[in-house]
Amino acid sequence: MNIYESASKAREASIMLQAIDGDAKRKALVAVQEALKANKEAIFAANQKDIEVSEAQNIAMPVLKRLRFDEGKLQDVLDGIESLVHMEEPVGKVQMQTELDEGLILTRISCPIGVIGVIFESRPDALVQISSLCLKSGNSVLLKGGSEAKETNKILFEIIKKASEEAGMPQGWITLMETREEVSEILKMHNYIDLLIPRGSNEFVQYIMKNSDIPVMGHADGICHSYVDKAADLELAVKVVTDSKTQYVSVCNALETLLVHEAVASEFLPHLKASLEGKGATIKGCERTRAIIECEEATDEDWKTEYLDYILSIKIVSSLEEAITHINTYGSGHTDCIISTDEEAVKKFMMLVDSGNVFCNVSTRFSDGFRYGFGAEVGVSTSKIHARGPVGIEGLLIYKYKLMGHGHIVGDYASGTKKFTHKKLI
Repeated sequence: MNIYESASKAREASIMLQAIDGDAKRKALVAVQEALKANKEAIFAANQKDIEVSEAQNIAMPVLKRLRFDEGKLQDVLDGIESLVHMEEPVGKVQMQTELDEGLILTRISCPIGVIGVIFESRPDALVQISSLCLKSGNSVLLKGGSEAKETNKILFEIIKKASEEAGMPQGWITLMETREEVSEILKMHNYIDLLIPRGSNEFVQYIMKNSDIPVMGHADGICHSYVDKAADLELAVKVVTDSKTQYVSVCNALETLLVHEAVASEFLPHLKASLEGKGATIKGCERTRAIIECEEATDEDWKTEYLDYILSIKIVSSLEEAITHINTYGSGHTDCIISTDEEAVKKFMMLVDSGNVFCNVSTRFSDGFRYGFGAEVGVSTSKIHARGPVGIEGLLIYKYKLMGHGHIVGDYASGTKKFTHKKLI
């Protein structure tokens, strides 16, 4: 079956999925969950093949970390599916209901988008998260993973497809694309695909946006900031910043740039340096930072860099306003945090920083669909569209309007014979 035939089948399946009730989808998710557990050794073996090939090709360490699918990653995706199983049915929810006139009722309900095309990086766990979210939300999905995860993606796809279809899901609702050429083809499929979600480098995401008429949702870089205010609890700040940078470095919600108010820099930076070095991280600093601690020089290019590694760039600022300006200038709109006990400073920061996720006194690593209680995420959107931040179930839904009446005609209202009531019911 070629990619156009697969896309056509996905379109047909997406119509059928809209009629499948919540109980049937829950049973399918449980079947997928059980199948993943039953086949875990085969999954790990396939993943080991991918790792060995990547190591032989000297793939960068952050990529290797994202590529690994072990017991921990398996448990994470199983937990994500479990949360979706217990989540209320998202499709068909009444969002609004208005009586336009007596017996003329307008209702807005949630419904699936249709066919989602997702092109993602080396993380095979993303395949499970994306497919389970699409199943719960009633969407068909075309998946294209990175070639470095070819074997792992293939076995995960086969397990999910078999288990879900045997549990009653329509054939063709999920498809895995395996060649680079297929990516170019799907960009032309505006008649089949309703939404593209690319997950990769800035250059890759920009390429997708410029070369397709299909709506695109996603983010390019994850240049996340924390700002240590002059009113910060410095012990708390060391803990939060260290976790934000080192808990898991090769992800988009890891901290890349730290801004420190000049009033606390001399006291704070030596303690932070010791903590970061204890986790194997290194620092690049501005001139004022290097006057306090020994570190590499940070250039203007560092403020624009997503390291995905054990590197943190630090800049000392003179005010809260300077920190906000820096973030809105160099940030990617992903996740930014203030560390402060000053309520007014926190309020101003959280109002004026233009990002999808704005935090106070917590690690940037909380910016995640599973941690937000979404079950999982298909990605993080830094666009200002219907979905922003970690995209879970709601980001894969749209709505439709249903109007019910009894022979009502516009002519009666145009002539003044009848008048609208526009009474809100829900």
